[in-house]
Amino acid sequence: MTMTEWMVPAAVAAGALATGLAVQRLVLPRLARAAARSAWKYDDVLVDAVRLPVVPAFVLLGLHIAVKLLAFDRALDRALGRAVLVLAMLTVTWALARFIVGALRTGASGGTLPGVSLIANVSRVVVFAVGILVILQTLGISITPIITALGVGGLAVGLALQDTLGNFFAGIRLLASGKVRPGDFVQLESGEEGFVEDIAWGQTTIRQLPNNLVIVPNSKLSQAITANFSLPEAAQAVVFPVSVSYDSDLAHVEHVTVEVARACQREVAGAVSDWEPFIRYNQFGDSSINFSVILRAQARPERFLLVHEFIKRLQARYREEGIEIPFPIRTVHLKQDATGAG
Repeated sequence: MTMTEWMVPAAVAAGALATGLAVQRLVLPRLARAAARSAWKYDDVLVDAVRLPVVPAFVLLGLHIAVKLLAFDRALDRALGRAVLVLAMLTVTWALARFIVGALRTGASGGTLPGVSLIANVSRVVVFAVGILVILQTLGISITPIITALGVGGLAVGLALQDTLGNFFAGIRLLASGKVRPGDFVQLESGEEGFVEDIAWGQTTIRQLPNNLVIVPNSKLSQAITANFSLPEAAQAVVFPVSVSYDSDLAHVEHVTVEVARACQREVAGAVSDWEPFIRYNQFGDSSINFSVILRAQARPERFLLVHEFIKRLQARYREEGIEIPFPIRTVHLKQDATGAG
């Protein structure tokens, strides 16, 4: 073939590449801005899903046209056509996988789906597996022996990776039950507590309040006794113990304590502002009358600031009112013998 005969196909391929880059850098950003203004949240996901595959798609279209223009012999033309077709199907599979994963994460941010790596990774693998099987079927390759081999091989792999698969299916169980979700504040049986960051293939990541991570195998978490402070709702009671002396006027103590607690509920960030606090006397102690003040925080981590402010304000108010918070006192009687010696 002459140089002139190559120029037109080459120009077509270069033009397709330039068009793909122009769409990626000029058209898609405008579409993204328009999608951001729309009420439907999945159009943003669609634009982002095609952002990377759009250039290869245009390039493959240009190559397809170029191959037809070059007019190779039938065998070569067929081989090149199949290669372009396979690459095009892989590109579509890539874009579809990006869209599905993005849609799952978007749904999770709206509270309808768990936004975790496990779901995203499984979805991505399933889409690519189906895409590859479709490609093989399109090429005339029987997929039945492949599926049979995968079944036999999967049994062997399953026996070799029992712990890994156990963690994987435990993660699936955790997500399906809905009892532990990303964003929940949990406390493990061993005492660690924090926010669930992610549930991945083999482990769950928990971020503690000091901002360090605790990595827990999914199988361990699924079998452990775990307190979830975000279910059935994040708001929770804060039961705070207080003691006053036996000389106190208990009705006055209750009035003053509830007044301070009510002010804290209204003014402290993280407190449930419409909660009506109350107290309950519960014990005659060794040196005091003991009771509990029931406050309410919007979430478990918010209780720290609420208790902090309540202690400061209650001590100051008790001083003003002359209410005593007694020190523990113990009286020791020494028995004397007949000589009067202790």
